[in-house]
Amino acid sequence: MKRALLFLLTSFALTIPVYGRELVDQVGRKVEVAEPLTRVVSLAPNLTEISYATGGGGTLVGATRFANVPEAAAKLPKVGTYVALDIEKIVSLKPQLCLAIRDGNPKATVDRLEALGIPVYVFDPQNLEEIIDTVERLGTIYRAEAHAEALAADYRQRLDLVDRQVETVSARPRVFFQIDAQPVISAGANTFLHQLLTRSGAVNLAADRSGYPRYTWEELLVLDPEVVLLASMGGGYTDQELRFRWEEWPQISAVRNQRLHVVEADLFDRPTPRLIDALEYLVGLLHPELQHTRLIEQRP
Repeated sequence: MKRALLFLLTSFALTIPVYGRELVDQVGRKVEVAEPLTRVVSLAPNLTEISYATGGGGTLVGATRFANVPEAAAKLPKVGTYVALDIEKIVSLKPQLCLAIRDGNPKATVDRLEALGIPVYVFDPQNLEEIIDTVERLGTIYRAEAHAEALAADYRQRLDLVDRQVETVSARPRVFFQIDAQPVISAGANTFLHQLLTRSGAVNLAADRSGYPRYTWEELLVLDPEVVLLASMGGGYTDQELRFRWEEWPQISAVRNQRLHVVEADLFDRPTPRLIDALEYLVGLLHPELQHTRLIEQRP
């Protein structure tokens, strides 16, 4: 029965006529985008969030399980998690286009969707500037260029302000960002979280590794961070529990000097324009002498 359903869905997908524009996605692939575009499935929470931010939320007919920003995203039909996608569910939603992310969505799933006749536009934002590019590309996809450009311009202005403020910083604290607790995982040099730390005027203690490395407590004792940022991107821990595991090691400078800071995982783990909020927060946390004020509050 399940195979028969997939066959019927596949047959339907392959017969959907596509008329529209040919665009080039963020990894250099040509993608046919239907006109008018009315049915889109987002395969990653950050792409869902940016779709709404750029004015394209009304075209979304499906999203991944943990897409919860804005509130409307949580009400969309769910197509699995971004690492474990339900192809049958995606096809049943009759999308004209799927939005995928290279760092997370399985390539085999993307290939399968395209084999079923569903175009997939792939994004791969690796730094703060490429998040702006993601915004502008989604504005183009949704024919909402003006809205997207306004969002991108605000982001650029706030990023520029942060850069100018951080240039005046003399001391750069040695920071360990724990993105998950058991095992202890951090963010290496080739991640946008590394760039977030360095742009905030910090030294990322995981910068000598790539990807998302794991650490033992023996290694953490040697690193001896001055500041520890605590998040649980997998969930399941209270703020108190996240702090408690570190407080068992008072010989670590950050523990001894009470510089353990629990941060909101959703604000830091998604490459969206909200990362500028995370960056501004870090600057204020690490360099209170700057008296950092959000750019939006400095406008007349």
